[in-house]
Amino acid sequence: MTDNSYVKSETHNGITTIEFFHPQGNSMPALLLEKLSHHIHSAGNEEETKVILIRSAGNTAFCAGASLSELTTIASLSQATDFFTGFAHVINAIRKVTKIVVARIHGRCIGGGVGIAAAADYAIALDGADIKLSELSLGIGPFVVGPVIERKIGFSAFSNLAIDSSMWRNAEWAKRKGLYAELHSSIENMDESISRLCNSLAHSSPHAMAELKKTFWKGTENWDQYLSERAAISGRLLLEPAAKKALEGMRK
Repeated sequence: MTDNSYVKSETHNGITTIEFFHPQGNSMPALLLEKLSHHIHSAGNEEETKVILIRSAGNTAFCAGASLSELTTIASLSQATDFFTGFAHVINAIRKVTKIVVARIHGRCIGGGVGIAAAADYAIALDGADIKLSELSLGIGPFVVGPVIERKIGFSAFSNLAIDSSMWRNAEWAKRKGLYAELHSSIENMDESISRLCNSLAHSSPHAMAELKKTFWKGTENWDQYLSERAAISGRLLLEPAAKKALEGMRK
């Protein structure tokens, strides 16, 4: 992978930590999305893995969402649909693994980053991990990540985020709405809580956690197809003049 981007994972004492990085605010090009979904799927199939922790590198944004630089290069409907399907694959990978997925949210989340936080079974965040769904201002919309965000924080909160796409909501707002299970004032406190929870889960019954996970995601059995259909909507909109103009404006 170019530009120092990576996804890597390691397992210690039953905890598989999956870390991703991109120099542009941990944004997500297609290849990074593909690798992230692959690592999640692989960890879910490892008997040694009892719990999965997703985190990103650095000390700024947790995830800036879709790679804007890559979006500007997409010229065909199939390319556009495939790109947004990458977010569907990450969400569905989290949904389908039988392990509890914990997310470490150390900084701001935009667009698809909010989707990853919402897809996690339990998200622990740092004060300052503000959120925004910027898709509408780019001429598209949060169609792929929308279902998992709405499912986590409710229709009203999701629609507010989707409509006012230029406004940041602070981390306290995100916690009140249920996106974050915990919010901490320091990295040390956040990481201490993450360590405590992950170690507790690593010693819990894997069968009980698998059954619990089923109940969390009840009603989403059709999401392989559903999120792919929504990716096609985003793909079509990306090729329209409004999106091209918005993306070009972002580059200036």
